[in-house]
Amino acid sequence: MAPSRNGMILNPHFHKDWQRRVRTWFNQPARKERRRKARQAKARRVAPRPVAGPLRPVVRCPTIRYHTKVRAGRGFTLEEIKAAGLHKKTARTIGISVDHRRRNKSTESLQANVQRLKVYRSKLVLFPRKASAPKKGDSTEEEVKMATQLAGAVMPIKTSRKKEKARVISEDEKNFKAFASLRMARSNARLFGIRAKKAKEAAEQDVEKKK
Repeated sequence: MAPSRNGMILNPHFHKDWQRRVRTWFNQPARKERRRKARQAKARRVAPRPVAGPLRPVVRCPTIRYHTKVRAGRGFTLEEIKAAGLHKKTARTIGISVDHRRRNKSTESLQANVQRLKVYRSKLVLFPRKASAPKKGDSTEEEVKMATQLAGAVMPIKTSRKKEKARVISEDEKNFKAFASLRMARSNARLFGIRAKKAKEAAEQDVEKKK
């Protein structure tokens, strides 16, 4: 990079004992093996629970730029858990993540996550604490025997896009002037109060004239 403005003249000594300062990556294959063994050890440790962790809610990304996309959130709200007929402490014990800080801003997101919880609850195989004395809500012996550990994410979020078919552009669309329409809308919004005030004053003057 060339020097700019009236700065000091650079005189770097990069050839001085460079072997000591060089960053190598020869341990990468061994680290890969170590990560793999750690994943396997974790899967054995948490078995028969899912490897990926608890169930996450469907949330929308923040800001106008990304709010059309959905992703997995931190945890279900207390309102969602209550609507699904669960308790917040019980939910954590059966693999459902809880976030007491998140709030529901729309009915759609609330209903979607409540439905997600209900589907999860219907598919869940709940092992009894004592095999000899199963409690209400625990799975049967046959279901427990058939249960396998889930390797991937629990109920992964799938995004679907509707592809529009090609069609002929109409005359109205051809004649539509986007920039002029935006400017007009902006102007109308800006002058709304002034125009309303003038219209009100004109109406009052008409009433006075009639008198």
